[in-house]
Amino acid sequence: MQPVPPIPPASSGSDFLQHIRYEKRLSHHTLVAYENDLLQFTEFLQEHHSGTLPAQADHLLIRAWIVHLVEAKLDKSTVNRKIATLRSFYGYLLRRQQIAVDPMQKIVALKMSKKLPTFVEEKPMATLLDDIDFPDDFIGLRDKLVLELLYGTGIRLSELTGLKHADINPYDRTITVLGKRNKHRLIPLMPPLFELITHYQQQKTIFFDGKADPATLIVSDKGIAAYPVLIQRIVSKYLSLVTTLSTKSPHVLRHTFATHLLNRGADLNAIKDLLGHSSLAATQIYTHTSLDQLKKAHDQAHPKGGKRSS
Repeated sequence: MQPVPPIPPASSGSDFLQHIRYEKRLSHHTLVAYENDLLQFTEFLQEHHSGTLPAQADHLLIRAWIVHLVEAKLDKSTVNRKIATLRSFYGYLLRRQQIAVDPMQKIVALKMSKKLPTFVEEKPMATLLDDIDFPDDFIGLRDKLVLELLYGTGIRLSELTGLKHADINPYDRTITVLGKRNKHRLIPLMPPLFELITHYQQQKTIFFDGKADPATLIVSDKGIAAYPVLIQRIVSKYLSLVTTLSTKSPHVLRHTFATHLLNRGADLNAIKDLLGHSSLAATQIYTHTSLDQLKKAHDQAHPKGGKRSS
């Protein structure tokens, strides 16, 4: 277990950090990020406005810090995270009547450019799952199942490693996935994938002589619950055989799952439910990719596709 960050002096928001540590119970990573953000803001104030504490800063000083961060070439997402830290900090002070006005009311986040999801085209995926020879043993079977599950269901890496045998429903051929915010969702299994899971379950028992982790579905070469790095290695190894994408991660297969469904006419709301998104906004990013595919198909198939008038 990682140690929690030390509580800094009161001038850098120790009460706030104690609040998020013990009442909000945020992760260690988030605690460290909040502490570092407040410390950096405090140092900026001391350097440019000596004697001013974070609790005394107004929106002009906060805006000056944001400009300073942007000029330092920080990524926009990093700057926005720091803005979110200050938003939480001043909200905390306002609720406890330690400040009369929230200076963050006049601060807006930086506008982010949308990044389209990276995905594998349909033909390379078909080549990988239909034509590539996997080792004819339990490990090869396990690796193929990992790829088939990620691509065939769109589940996240953490959801894959958390799958239990009890999550497989043989009667209606579905899996129950525990997603973010401890929400469960049902995902249907296509007959070939269900048959692959059944075969894998049988071979797992035989290969490990019944001594592997009895509850966890995907296990390592030693029979213990599969860990994230193992899954990442499997995905990267096999995707390298069919694509030159710079990113070859389990999440790429999640993007591929959603993109291929949309390209073939699936309803956006249905994809949202399958992915476990809390809102449609998170799913709509795939419409941009789908539109690009439609334009490409139009240019290739239409008599005047790709032609420009002279």
